[in-house]
Amino acid sequence: MQIIGHRGASGYAPENTLKAFELALSQGCEWLELDVHLLDSKLIVIHDDQLDRTTSGQGLISDHSLDAIRRLDAGDGEKVPYLDEVIKMVDGQATINIELKGPGTAQPTSALLDAWCLEHGADPNQFLLSSFNHRELGLTSPRYARGALFWKMPSDAIDRALSLDARYMNMALKHVTREWVSAAHTAGLKVAVYTVNEIDDIQRMARWGVDAIFCDYPDRGFQALE
Repeated sequence: MQIIGHRGASGYAPENTLKAFELALSQGCEWLELDVHLLDSKLIVIHDDQLDRTTSGQGLISDHSLDAIRRLDAGDGEKVPYLDEVIKMVDGQATINIELKGPGTAQPTSALLDAWCLEHGADPNQFLLSSFNHRELGLTSPRYARGALFWKMPSDAIDRALSLDARYMNMALKHVTREWVSAAHTAGLKVAVYTVNEIDDIQRMARWGVDAIFCDYPDRGFQALE
C-alpha cells in the first residue's frame, strides 16, 4: 500500500508548500498529493479558493493578483508555490497526484505536464490527475492517469469512474468499505483513501487491500505498515 504525502507532510509543515513536499520526500514518500488553482494563466498550489485558512491573506484567490498572493506567508515563511516549482523540486523522485480544484485547470495542467515531459524526458506515469469535478477531470489529457474523487459514494460510483477512463477511485475514509474496495478491484480500478492518519485506520486499509492512502503524517503511515 502506497503512503501518499497529503499536501506534502502537512501534519508537520505548512500544507502545499515546498517545505511540506521536501519533508514528505525525506520521510520516504514515493507519492505526493497537491491541489491546484489557476490564476492569471498560472497554476498555483493551494487547496482552498479562500486565502484565510492557509495564508496570511484574506478573501478569495480570484480577487487578488498573482504577485499579491506570492507575497503572502503560507506558513513558516513559505510562499504559495507554482505547480512547476513543485514538479522541478520533486524531479521524478515521486509520483505526483495533482488534484484539480479550481475551474479551468484541466487543460493548463495537461499542457504544463506535456511541456515538462517533453523537455525532461519524464514518464507521464509520474503524474496522476484527480478531481471531484468529473467534468473538469474528463478534459485532462489521456496521457495522464485519472483519479475520480468521491465524497459520498453513489451507487454508480464505479461506472462513473470507468466512464472517465480513470485508473483510481479515490474515496473518503468515512465511506470506504471492504465491499467497495473489492468491487473496484474487480472492475480494474485501484483504490486510494483519504485522509488516513490513525494507526488503526492505516492498518485496516492495508488489510482491506487498499492500494494507497493519503496521509498527513507519512512517517506514521510507514511505521504502521511495519
